[in-house]
Amino acid sequence: MGIFHQLSEFFTSCTKPPEKRIPKKTVHIRVKMDCEGCEKKVKNAVKDFDGVESYNVTKNQQRVTVTGHIDANEILDEVRSTGKTADMWSLVPYNLVAYPYAIGAYDMKAPTGFVRGVPQAVGDPKSPELKMMALFNDDNANACSIM
Repeated sequence: MGIFHQLSEFFTSCTKPPEKRIPKKTVHIRVKMDCEGCEKKVKNAVKDFDGVESYNVTKNQQRVTVTGHIDANEILDEVRSTGKTADMWSLVPYNLVAYPYAIGAYDMKAPTGFVRGVPQAVGDPKSPELKMMALFNDDNANACSIM
């Protein structure tokens, strides 16, 4: 009977549709944390979640970074279940943005060195401002056509 059982399990496993696995990704979430207790609550909620490979909770930046085979909305719901205010991280480092003080980009509540990633903040490569900046580029000594 043992061999028949193994054969039946083999054939049923071959006919089952493969489970769809969520691709590996990194999710950034902004969470309002005031103290170390808040930080600990969020860490405990994230570390026990299925599919999480690594996580980083930074109280100073009010940021949680989770990497693994996870769904972003499920992680967001798990963090919100701790009672903390949380939303998706929509901020980018200000040195990656051409116009960090464009309308809608600068946020007084954002951590130091971050601005919102809005389309107005990213410059158009055909704009005259960016062409003039490229004329006097310090990285390329041959870029300055005037000297």
